[in-house]
Amino acid sequence: MESVQDGPLTGLRVLDASTILAGPLACQILGDQGADVIKIEHPVKGDGMRGHGPVADGIALWWKEVSRNKRTLALDLGKPEGAELFLRLAATADVVVENFRPGTFERWGLAPERLHEVNPRLILVRVTGFGQRGPYAARAGFGTLAEAMSGFAHLTGEADGPPTLPAFGLADSIAGMTAATATLAALLARTTTGRGDIIDVNLLEPIATAVGPGPMAYAQTGEIGMRHGNRSTNNAPRNTYRTKDGHWVAVSTSAQSIAERVLELVGHPEVITEPWFRSGRERAAHADLLDDMVGSWIAERDRAEVLAEFERVGAAVAPIYTAQDLVEDEHVRSTEMLVPVPDEDFGELLQHNVLWRAQHHPGSIRFPGRPLGADTDRILIDELRCSAETVAELRARRIVA
Repeated sequence: MESVQDGPLTGLRVLDASTILAGPLACQILGDQGADVIKIEHPVKGDGMRGHGPVADGIALWWKEVSRNKRTLALDLGKPEGAELFLRLAATADVVVENFRPGTFERWGLAPERLHEVNPRLILVRVTGFGQRGPYAARAGFGTLAEAMSGFAHLTGEADGPPTLPAFGLADSIAGMTAATATLAALLARTTTGRGDIIDVNLLEPIATAVGPGPMAYAQTGEIGMRHGNRSTNNAPRNTYRTKDGHWVAVSTSAQSIAERVLELVGHPEVITEPWFRSGRERAAHADLLDDMVGSWIAERDRAEVLAEFERVGAAVAPIYTAQDLVEDEHVRSTEMLVPVPDEDFGELLQHNVLWRAQHHPGSIRFPGRPLGADTDRILIDELRCSAETVAELRARRIVA
């Protein structure tokens, strides 16, 4: 297993006591940037992410990515001996990330006050469905609920169809990236104050922010946004269109100049001089007409010709990709958005690269997600100086694995 060698967070230790996606993704990002992340899992159940997503040869592939760059320690935090070992680890850590229901850490003797007793510089990041306080704090929190309550589902789907949920963990992913950002801000603040902090991140707020200014618009105007399928109320043409060879492409005309180029390309320059064509919102009111003009032109051509012609005139278009298309795309390949990672089970796995490129401290993928408890002995015996006999006794009682 390759050790941490470079990255802006090299030298920092993160304890990932979270489960499923939002917290683990935040810790994946921190680990990619060089932090020593120790994944804390229940010694019998493990993390639920081990059973999520596609499986190959009985192994969950998503686990291999979201738990990369993390050593794994199987430890039952609900048992006093497990909580005591966690406190000893917390004394050596910079960040703890947890996503249990409010009050759970407190019930286990791991309240923020106790953690800061053993380590005043510790940053505690708490990720929940609805936050640490408020009427909904005790509710079970899942991304689907946040996607529903944020306005995302209400605005997604065809105008005459039902609200539509995403086919992936959208709210969790946005919350995970938010938690990582909050952690970095707290680490920066600590360089000035010398003390840690408690960060409260919920699943609802980040995706509600991503959905946009709907609440402000309602408060100001009383208007409530509605579903428009793939169309936009801010510009047109903006939709997905089918090509002659059965592929789909997406067209965007957020800029006025782009809208003009598209209509010239599809053979309808006459509409450009219409008074209503001068603004995106007015063009959106004529979406039926513009969609017919653009859609008819695209339907008569293969995808390759459509993409080439749009590029030639400097208009905005993109193919609708499957995972296979993304893997085979020349830009994705040349910029290494996806990279092969050596793996002990599969030999090699294709994973999403580190989220951003940095010239001097780029971060790295050092190893994929590991088996449950793979690093328990090394962490407890070599680093916390527990005796082998103590660890064996704890393992027999299923407090560690």
